[in-house]
Amino acid sequence: MALSAADGATAVLEPFGPGSSSGSDAESRSGRLDSLAGWAAPPTHLGLILVRRGGYAVGLGDGQALTAHKVGTRYVQSRTAAGGWSQQRFARRRKNQADGLVGSVIEHARRVVLASPTDALVVGGDKGLIRDVLADARLSSLVELPRRELYDLPDPKLVVLERALRRARAVRIALTEPGAAVVESASHV
Repeated sequence: MALSAADGATAVLEPFGPGSSSGSDAESRSGRLDSLAGWAAPPTHLGLILVRRGGYAVGLGDGQALTAHKVGTRYVQSRTAAGGWSQQRFARRRKNQADGLVGSVIEHARRVVLASPTDALVVGGDKGLIRDVLADARLSSLVELPRRELYDLPDPKLVVLERALRRARAVRIALTEPGAAVVESASHV
């Protein structure tokens, strides 16, 4: 939704996921604030999947509360500077460890996230690992959900999962004043 002021300042509000606007363009241009609260409300039931090499957090949010979660660690070897056969052996080991991590996350996502109705999905961590998790056919129902991506999160832990739930429920606001740079903010709903 885009709102504009008489002096030329604009505010672009981005609720959860792309294309979430329920108002007409005429309502957006006129800035009708009476419908803004309903339009910007985030989905109630959020599935959360955060994965980084070495750790994961899977959760289910109902409103502002985290109702179910599983947080854990799984060792994935870091890269090595060795050359030749050693480098190839380490690369295979790292790939096998990453595949094991992805398998664990898929099972926890099936048990935690798919156990209840989910309106939207929040993902974060390593883009490649998230892509591998969501590529599993058993999670195909999650792929089509509105999604918020939070790839700047630190290693998944319970506190990070709770922070991801709060951030996912926020409405992003980009403010532009005439002749000034864009200023971004987030407002929690």
